[in-house]
Amino acid sequence: MCALLVLATGGSAVGLYAAPASHAASAPEGEPPAAECDAETGPYQWQLEKKLGLPQDGRMSGEDCLAIKELQERIGTTPVNGAADLRTYRMLLVFEVRENPNAAKECPVKSYRVTCVDLSRQILWVQKEDKVIFAPVPIRSGRPGLETRTGWQRVYQKNKTFFSTIYDNAPMPYSQFFNGGQALHGTEVDLFQSGSAGCVNMYVKDAKRLFDLLEIGDRLYIYGRKQPIRALKSTAAKNDDQLVGEGFGSDGIPALGPEQLD
Repeated sequence: MCALLVLATGGSAVGLYAAPASHAASAPEGEPPAAECDAETGPYQWQLEKKLGLPQDGRMSGEDCLAIKELQERIGTTPVNGAADLRTYRMLLVFEVRENPNAAKECPVKSYRVTCVDLSRQILWVQKEDKVIFAPVPIRSGRPGLETRTGWQRVYQKNKTFFSTIYDNAPMPYSQFFNGGQALHGTEVDLFQSGSAGCVNMYVKDAKRLFDLLEIGDRLYIYGRKQPIRALKSTAAKNDDQLVGEGFGSDGIPALGPEQLD
């Protein structure tokens, strides 16, 4: 068993992530000024500045902090504190692809339900034909040496209240086993740090919804790989997939193709 373990154009943002026109406007007469935002420079400062169309200097400013705070409110992540942290960055990546996670057509489109697990972007969704029936959610897959197995898989066992028989009786709520001891399941552990022992971890609330949707025999397609990161030292030089992989320090594993479907 496994352990529990945007766009900017011409310098200004467009669409959903556009920063407010001005954070410096004075409050109406008789009303107190808006609360200050005093988060310090974070590890994902440059990337969030880029996505918000803010000046890309890699340093937190009052404008940056308030723009990130408003972004956190829009995408529903907590805490709402303006910090340019890993959680905010990863949740933004999920939010960005919510309408069309399979734009690259890497997860096979079938007439039946397919649970797509993208190891590169660390997201999971369910589709049937061209329709997304379970919107993308963040996941945590296997760490180096205990990688999540790729290719076509099948749900063969479900257990709502499973506890690991190997890893100190660790809770694995809403487990759906797809390959030996590897399962989709919920966890209370931070999804954005380290990696699992091979299972696909997700927030418990997401695992419950997925448990209620899938049935024995449902198909999964697990693909992608964690990006190599050793050659790039600067965060500003890394793309989204490389930054996702950074949390694992893994050079990845090969993905199997859709021709593996039996």
